[in-house]
Amino acid sequence: MILKIKANQVSKVRRLARDLCANCIDGNCLLLDDGEEHKCIQFLCISGIYCNYFKEAVLPAEKELYDQILKQNQIKGEM
Repeated sequence: MILKIKANQVSKVRRLARDLCANCIDGNCLLLDDGEEHKCIQFLCISGIYCNYFKEAVLPAEKELYDQILKQNQIKGEM
């Protein structure tokens, strides 16, 4: 499931990916690494959260942002 985000949330999501995601190294995603570097999807996307790892393991660390995104996507409680 893709979580839609607003323009004012993009920089917060990117900061979380950069600072807290264990799979984001120098802006590249280890989960997508197939011998070549691949940019983290959260650095490329401005409309939503596409990475399941980010949604489940990183986003909940920022409670206020997490709650905002769940509310605007009409999802109740935790994912």
